[in-house]
Amino acid sequence: MNFTKLFKVKKGAVLLSNSIVHSFLLVFVLACTEKKEIKNDVWAEMQVVIDSVVVPEFKNDIFNIVEFGAVPDSTTLNTKMFADAIAACVKNGGGIVLVPKGSFLTGPIHLDNNVNLHLEAGSEILFSTNLQDYPIVHTSYEGTELMNFSPLIYAKNKKNIAITGQGILNGQASNEFWWPWCGSKTYGWKEGNPKQHSSLAKLKEGMSENGVPVEERIFGIGEFLRPTFIEPFECENVLIKGVKIINAPFWIIHPLKSKNVTIDGVTIESHGPNNDGCDPEYSKNVIIKNSVFNTGDDCIAIKSGRNEDGRRVGIKSENIIVQNCKMIDGHGGVVIGSEISAGVKNVYVENCIMDSPNLDRAIRIKTNTKRGGTVENVYVRNLVVGQVREAVLKINLFYGIYANQEGNYMPEVRNISLENVQVDYGGKYGILAEGHEELPISDITFKDVTIKRVDSLYRLRNVKNINFINTYINGKIMKSITN
Repeated sequence: MNFTKLFKVKKGAVLLSNSIVHSFLLVFVLACTEKKEIKNDVWAEMQVVIDSVVVPEFKNDIFNIVEFGAVPDSTTLNTKMFADAIAACVKNGGGIVLVPKGSFLTGPIHLDNNVNLHLEAGSEILFSTNLQDYPIVHTSYEGTELMNFSPLIYAKNKKNIAITGQGILNGQASNEFWWPWCGSKTYGWKEGNPKQHSSLAKLKEGMSENGVPVEERIFGIGEFLRPTFIEPFECENVLIKGVKIINAPFWIIHPLKSKNVTIDGVTIESHGPNNDGCDPEYSKNVIIKNSVFNTGDDCIAIKSGRNEDGRRVGIKSENIIVQNCKMIDGHGGVVIGSEISAGVKNVYVENCIMDSPNLDRAIRIKTNTKRGGTVENVYVRNLVVGQVREAVLKINLFYGIYANQEGNYMPEVRNISLENVQVDYGGKYGILAEGHEELPISDITFKDVTIKRVDSLYRLRNVKNINFINTYINGKIMKSITN
């Protein structure tokens, strides 16, 4: 384009100076560049995802469980009363199943289409400690599908469901029930008592690796695999809002093969074994916001199946958004893995606080060559980290707490970005990243990051292209590493 011609005026007028023309050209080019940057802005892409998520709405018709015979005395088993209230609500075309003030004992609750299970302030749902109250359903254990004890709150192939309110969901897990099955004396297991290890081997090595159909992987009583707490399975338009969740048997909120999930204002306080706060798995468009995680394992752990099962299902977890959350105790604040065989992409974390002497890492990615998987496009900004024990960012592609964790599925991790992160006490490492020579971890960006009080700036193995922009660790300006 001839920009000089743009500035010619009528006869007798003075042409604009070259400097003005050049200034206009510069503004024009910058404007075009800005438009391109806006178009490619990952945070604008995040907002597109947020705008696309459907939050369920419900009819105002109320079905009070007390009117269906529920008794708030902590001892009467109200499983049938919950089921009857939900069935009436569904027959009505949807509405609110109300749990009023009081303590209601029940077996698993199975939600249905267009049902909002609403817990009034002062209410508590206590889940049974009698194994006979738990039917066998299609579920998952550590990234492997099976037929096992029903999750405490479960829905399969449902649409427009919710758990809301200001009440408490109490799984009643303890060192006397559920937790000892993990096989750790820390959680009440005693020498000679049953534990999950043989059942895990049977499920993973005996069944999943040999392609046994899921409907034939029957577990339950006698197998010692704990149920998840809340599991929407193949559901769409899910809302979990406001409730407090305590004493979970196992993973706490587990959206599995689900789409359009909103978790808002939830408080989780549960320090049992494998008590991850929220584990989106094979799921898309998941928003986790305004919530508090105080857990016995990872606060948030994004999953996509384990080993053969993950590759069989082949559904990535994608478009996972974490906003305005507080992470207290846990193995990691926001974690990807380790059940990650189908891959994870497009994770957005912003405006979170992470702080505890019992919080090991802020951001963590973990897998190995048996699990494989590709992790890409992880964007983190505006974190305030008071204290973590090991590392601000940890990427471990040699992860394995069980034996025989090497295989032929090379994991890939690329495009990880942390921006505007302030860390007061960073623990052992600012960055701890260990990849494979055959396929190194690539493209890590730290922009406007300040990490104080770490033992070592970083420990890196098989990592290429680390871009430091205005980043300080222990007061030292960091220089980019390109290789």
